[in-house]
Amino acid sequence: MRAVVTRVSSASVAIEGETVGKIGKGFLVLLGVGPEDTEALADKMADKICGLRVFSDEAGKMNLNLAAAGGELLVVSQFTLYADLKSRRPGFTKAAPPAVAIPLYEKFMACCRDRGFHVEHGAFGADMAVSSVNDGPVTLCIEL
Repeated sequence: MRAVVTRVSSASVAIEGETVGKIGKGFLVLLGVGPEDTEALADKMADKICGLRVFSDEAGKMNLNLAAAGGELLVVSQFTLYADLKSRRPGFTKAAPPAVAIPLYEKFMACCRDRGFHVEHGAFGADMAVSSVNDGPVTLCIEL
């Protein structure tokens, strides 16, 4: 499982011009699922992301996690995180097929909700327009 996590002051996702997910302060999570990923890995990824201490405390140091910062999550499925870039035209055979990826994408979001977070999302496989106001900027790549 792979994720690109960006600390944002706001983010949204639209499909065909209609906003389907929107958050204020928190994380924009681009989530890719591999063919060997499991529910346990989805839970571990949720724990890792929700526990990241990258929000500023009173002293201006990155010391607060998502809960302490009062943050939310916007999760967007991103099979392109598993792109094979050996040639100029990416291949995507290393990404999990939808039958595997969709339940794990949903499981990841459920794990975040179970930890008490508000989670917004796009639509798996849709052509989406993602907007964000990066805060910092702080962007992290996570692979489990």
